[in-house]
Parts: sequence; structure tokens; C-alpha cells
Amino acid sequence: MAFTSEQLQRYSRHFVLQEIGVAGQKKLLSSKVLVIGAGALGSAAMMYLAAAGVGRIGIADDDRVDLSNLQRQVIHSTETLGMEKVESAAAFISRLNPDVETVLYHERMNADNIEETIADYDFIIDATDRFPSKFLINDACVLAGKPYVHAGIVKFQGQVMTYVPGNGPCLRCLLPEVPEDDGTMTCAQAGVLGAAVGVLGSIQAVEAVKYLLGIGQLLTGRVLYFDGLNMEFREMEAEAEADCPVCGRQKTICSVKENRADYEVLTCG
Repeated sequence: MAFTSEQLQRYSRHFVLQEIGVAGQKKLLSSKVLVIGAGALGSAAMMYLAAAGVGRIGIADDDRVDLSNLQRQVIHSTETLGMEKVESAAAFISRLNPDVETVLYHERMNADNIEETIADYDFIIDATDRFPSKFLINDACVLAGKPYVHAGIVKFQGQVMTYVPGNGPCLRCLLPEVPEDDGTMTCAQAGVLGAAVGVLGSIQAVEAVKYLLGIGQLLTGRVLYFDGLNMEFREMEAEAEADCPVCGRQKTICSVKENRADYEVLTCG
């Protein structure tokens, strides 16, 4: 493909990076990333993926924009209150970068639709905020051999890790069973600093770009913890567990449909 004069200017800071250059930008423009969750994490991730020129961004969310979202979900605005979040996010992306195609899924990901939805994408971003949804994404990606980046945050603290098939642990290697989700640790009940969520969503976008281009060191085999209140980062090494129920040698989870009871709690708006 030949770049237009507008693209040469738009991506000029990428062209001068040895790790990206012309070939890398072409690869980004032909890449497909699915963002599950068009809330706070998804806002930051989608903005930077679109700005980077990722050619197709899938957006999955069943919610609508609410005034309480705008403190942290910065891809939305006062003008899009009441609009489907996928439509609001797509409108922002279109204004930011017309090179990017958006594919919208105004539905909650569940055991019946996630396998078909993730099948056509190169990389998945988990931008949800409830454990059952995170384990659904983990299990579906592991079983389908799809790379993805996990992140979660409450108040000022959160964590990020990347799963690549055959390279490092998945979420269930760290937590074999879905923790009891009583609603007390969601953004609505515990609170969250919007800018802190943006840090983690931006890191998810960085991980996606690095994976797509095959550059740098991903957060595989390690979990990055972020404490925005004290402005601290720390890492914990993590290993794939031989007895992991979904990626281990003798896995017990072979289908998300058969394991649907783990994923029944609804995601937070």
C-alpha cells in the first residue's frame, strides 16, 4: 500500500521509530483488535489504538452513556448521553482517525457469543470490570488460542498482564476459580480515580501495539501493579501452572458454554 500525504503526516512520529517505521505502520493498518468494554479502560485503550492507526477496532458493550460515566470514560461526552456506548465510541474514533474501521457489538459478551466474536481478531483487550466477565474472556481466549491483555482497577490501584498462547500464565494460573463477586469491589461501590484508569488503559494499548508488531517485551510471565495514590509501579513474576484448569496439561475447562455458570454475573456499567 502507498501512504497518502495525510497519512504520511499523521503517522510521521511512527515512521521515525526504528521499531515501527513504514512496514510497522502498514501492519498496524491491517491489524484487528477487539475491545470488550467501552467504559473507562476501553476509552483510553481505544483512543490510542485509533490514533496509532490500528485498521479495525471491534467494540463490544451493551450499555448506554450515563452522566456518571463521564468522570472516567473519556471517549464519551455530554453530547452522547443516552447513546449506545459502542456508537458513542465509534463516533469519537471516526472523528479522530478516518483510517480506522469500527465494528460494533451492542451486546454483553457471554458463553454463547464470545467465541464467534473473538474469532476474527488478532488481539483482544479485556476492558471489563467484573471478575466473571474477565474469566469469560480469559477462558475463551485461551481455548481459542487468542492473545489478550487483562487489566483491572479499583480506587487508585490496579494491575495489567498479557496472555500469549504457549508463553506464560493465563488469569486462571493466578486465580484458578472466579472470586466471589458480591458487587462490593466495582467502580460504583468502591470508587475509582478516572486518570488512574487511563494509565492502565493506555498500557493495554501499548501491549496491543507491541504484540501486533512483534516488538519489545510483553507483560507475559509477569503482572504489573500500579498504585496511583503513591505513584508506584511494581512487578510480580508469574508462571504457567501445570494444573491450571484451562491452560494446564490436564485442563478441566474445555468449553465456555459448558462452564457458563462461572460467567453469569453482569458487568458493571
